[in-house]
Amino acid sequence: MLMTTRKPATVGEILIEEFMQPLGLTQAALAEAMGVQRKHVNELCNDRRSVTAATALILARVFGNSPDFWLNVQRRSDLWNALHSPHERERIARAKPLAPAA
Repeated sequence: MLMTTRKPATVGEILIEEFMQPLGLTQAALAEAMGVQRKHVNELCNDRRSVTAATALILARVFGNSPDFWLNVQRRSDLWNALHSPHERERIARAKPLAPAA
């Protein structure tokens, strides 16, 4: 699998730098717009909560973009983390490719 060696921006970084700061949004204001608790937004901003399909749909509705945007940010981060984790790399290396059917 070919991926960049540079760590991709996280959901929290994108959310804060590209959306919240330019719009002057606080975590409390975003939480209200999303209809969630401030803790939910805080965990997203601090990369302690992953973007689920439901959260992606909510963020897309709030910011007027697509749920795929948010899911792709999460996916890139998840893949990079898995490929750069010694534990996960060991697990991946143990997997045995299946022989193609004849």
